[in-house]
Amino acid sequence: MAAQQGMPTSTLRGLEEALGMGMTVSGDTNEAVAAEGAYYLEQVTITEASEDDYEYEEIPDDNFSIPEGEEDLAKAIQMVQEQATDTQILEQKTVLSSKHAVPEAIEDFLCNFLIKMGMTRTLDCFQSEWYELLQKGVTELRDVGNVPDVYSQNMLLENENKNLKKELKHCKQAADKAREDLLKTQKERDFHRMHHKRTVQEKNKLINDLKGLKLHYASYEPTIRVLHEKHHTLLKQKMLTSLERDKAVGQIYGLQETLKHMEIGHSSHAPEIRVAPNCEKENAPEGPTQKGLREAREQNKRKTKMKVNKKDSEFPTDMQPNPNLSLCKENICPAKFDYKLNNILRLHELPVSCGNKLATASGDTTVKLWDLFKGTCISTFEGHTHAVWSCTWHSCGDFVASSSLDTTSKIWDVNSERCRYTLYGHTDSVNSIEFFPYSNILLTGSADKTLSVWDARTGKCEQSLYGHMHSINDATFTPRGHMIASCDACGVTKLWDFRKLLPIVSIDVGPSPGNEVNFNSSGRVLAQASGNGVIHLLDLKSGHIHKLMGHESEAHTVVFSHDGETLFSGGSDGTVRMWS
Repeated sequence: MAAQQGMPTSTLRGLEEALGMGMTVSGDTNEAVAAEGAYYLEQVTITEASEDDYEYEEIPDDNFSIPEGEEDLAKAIQMVQEQATDTQILEQKTVLSSKHAVPEAIEDFLCNFLIKMGMTRTLDCFQSEWYELLQKGVTELRDVGNVPDVYSQNMLLENENKNLKKELKHCKQAADKAREDLLKTQKERDFHRMHHKRTVQEKNKLINDLKGLKLHYASYEPTIRVLHEKHHTLLKQKMLTSLERDKAVGQIYGLQETLKHMEIGHSSHAPEIRVAPNCEKENAPEGPTQKGLREAREQNKRKTKMKVNKKDSEFPTDMQPNPNLSLCKENICPAKFDYKLNNILRLHELPVSCGNKLATASGDTTVKLWDLFKGTCISTFEGHTHAVWSCTWHSCGDFVASSSLDTTSKIWDVNSERCRYTLYGHTDSVNSIEFFPYSNILLTGSADKTLSVWDARTGKCEQSLYGHMHSINDATFTPRGHMIASCDACGVTKLWDFRKLLPIVSIDVGPSPGNEVNFNSSGRVLAQASGNGVIHLLDLKSGHIHKLMGHESEAHTVVFSHDGETLFSGGSDGTVRMWS
C-alpha cells in the first residue's frame, strides 16, 4: 500500500483519546514518544504474479553449430553478429531505482509501542478490537494513515541521545580511571624524584668522603715512606746482628771444643762390663736367613756409627767478598750479541735439562752426588716425595739445596749426609732454586707465581715477591747479586731490584714459555731459553732483544762461558749447541 502523507483529524483525535495523551508537540505525547524512541511501519501488499503473464527472456546458446549439409557463409556471418549483439546486451549494467523509505503505519506503531512497554493485555485488547472494526468495515486502513515524520525524528533523536548518554557515561568512567592513573603516576614520579634527589645527595656525600680519604691517605704517605725506610734499616741491622751472632756462636763453639779436649785429657775410662750370652744360643746352629739378617744388622750398625761420627757442617760466618764485583768494574768491553752457531754436540738421547757436575736432581725424588774422577755416586739424598726439579751448591761446598714438585725445598748437609732444613711456604711446585753469590741466602721460584727469599741458616722465608701472572719456571741472580731475573710459562721475563725487593721492568717475548734465564759474567746481557726453540738475548743497557735461532724443538737450558765469548744451549732434541 502506498504511504499517505496526510492523516484525518478525527483519526488522530481518536488515537489520542485511546492513548490518553495530547497531540501537541509540546505536550505529554512528545515526551512519551521521545522517551520511547522512534518506530517505522511500512505497509506492503504482496500479490501473487501469474506465470502466464510473466515474459521469459531467451538466453542465447553460445555453443551453436551449423548443421551438416546446410553450410552457408551468409548464415554463419549472421549467427556470429547475433552472438556479438547478445554479448553486448549481457555486458550492459542494469541500474535499479532506489527504494524510498516508507513511513511506518499507525497500527504497527501502536503494537510496537505496547510490546516495548510490556503491556500485553492492552495489546491483546487493541488487536482484537482493531481487527474487529476492520472486519465490520467501520474503519479502513487508508483512513488511518501513517505516523507523522515528527514522531520518527523525535524517536531517532531520542535513540541518538540515549547512545550519546551511554557514550558520555563511558567517557566519564574512562576519565575517572585516567584521573586515578594520573594521580598514581604523579605520586610515583614524586617518589622517584625524591629518591633520585636522595641518591644524588648520597653520591655527593660519598664523593666528599672519598676526597677526604684521599687527602687522609696522602697525609699518611710520608709516614709510610719513613716507616718503610726504617723497616729496611732494621732488616739490615738484623742481618748484621745475625752475622755477629754467628761469629759469637762460632767462638763459643771453639771454646767449648777446647774445654772438651782439656777435660778428656784428665778423665779416666770406666771398665766395660759385658753380660755373657746364653750357651745354648751360642751352640745353636745358624741358618742362612739368620746369617743374612745378622750381616744386614751389622752393616746397618756400621753405617749408623759412621753417620753418627760425622758432624754437621756449619754455615760460614765470615764470607769472602764476591769477586764478581771487581770483575764487573774492570770489564768495560762491549757486550757480545752476534753469536753464531758453531757446533752441535749430540751427547744425549733424551732431552737435555739442567745438571751440575757434582750434584744431580732427578725425577726419582732423589739428589745424588758424584765423584767425577771415579765416575761413581758417592751420596744419595732421599726425602722428597715427588720429582726434584733443580739443585744448587753453596759457595763453601758443604751444602746442596734442592727444589721439588712436592712444594718444598730442602737444604742438605754434604758432610753429615742429612737434611738440615725443609723450606715450607710455597703452595705449588718449586721449579727453581739458587744460592745468592757468596752468601747464605736462597732464592726459589714456584708455580704459585711467587719468588721467595730464604735464610739458609734458619730455614725461614724472609721475603716474597709478587708480580708474575703465570707459573715461574726459573729465577737467577746477576753475578754482582744486585738484580734478579725470572721467567714464567707465558714468556714474560721480569727484572727485580734485590736491594729494594721491587720490580724494575717486564719483558714479554711470549707466548712460548721461558724455560731458563742466565746472565753473562758482566751482568749486562740476559739470555732466555724459550719453548719455541729461540734463544733471546736482552741488552739491559739499550733494551734491545736479539734472537738466536737454531734449535729444531724446545730449548730447555742456556748458559754463558766465563769470558762471555761462548754460549751453550740444550734442547729437547737431545743436543747441546755452542754459539760463538
